[in-house]
Amino acid sequence: MGNFHAHGILDGYQPHNLPMANITIYSTPTCGYCKMAKEYLASKNIPYTEVDVSTDRAKQEAMIAKSGQYGVPVIDVDGKIIIGFDKRKLDEYAQITN
Repeated sequence: MGNFHAHGILDGYQPHNLPMANITIYSTPTCGYCKMAKEYLASKNIPYTEVDVSTDRAKQEAMIAKSGQYGVPVIDVDGKIIIGFDKRKLDEYAQITN
């Protein structure tokens, strides 16, 4: 058998260069769990788009259509919907490892 060269298997592999998830947080200014979700993502340096559904009826209707929920936060991670601030699901869907 030939020699097995373990070093070449992952040469150039850089997990921090993986594309970031596309994250949208549907929220309102007075929502405590929305604030927690945004602070958590910010602490991980993960970008997200915030949509204030208290001022945009069309975005509110889009959120309801996606989630079936009237309450916030609703977090969309690459099309996967999280109802509320569920850190475990957010970590999983956004591939947060630290």
